[in-house]
Amino acid sequence: MKKDILIPKVSGVYIAVVNEYNAIYKTQDWNAYIINEKDVALDMVIIVSEGYSTTKKTATFRKRIDKLPAKSYAKIELMQEALFTLNNSFKVSFFEGNTMFDKTYVFKKNTINLKALQPLPLMKEKGVLVK
Repeated sequence: MKKDILIPKVSGVYIAVVNEYNAIYKTQDWNAYIINEKDVALDMVIIVSEGYSTTKKTATFRKRIDKLPAKSYAKIELMQEALFTLNNSFKVSFFEGNTMFDKTYVFKKNTINLKALQPLPLMKEKGVLVK
């Protein structure tokens, strides 16, 4: 039965972790974003994130975005630096038209750091990107 379910490959949608200045608290914060580089909007975006290792697991975080417009991005969550020693998983599901898409993005432990910053699609800031 499961073999009959066709879930198409996701392209043009990314997860990025960005180090940016928080003017309210006057701190440098790490924030996770979803980037939609597609020419179409994404509907009912569901993001489930968690950090894990062989001995630790964080609480599960869920975020829903009703509509993510074409060529745009949205903040998912603030990330504490202590999480970077864990693998950080973002399971993303969304509809494009009547088709459901699903993909898991994983930042391996210790890959989120200032040395790994790179230019990001659609964003002026630099960050760590998983495609």
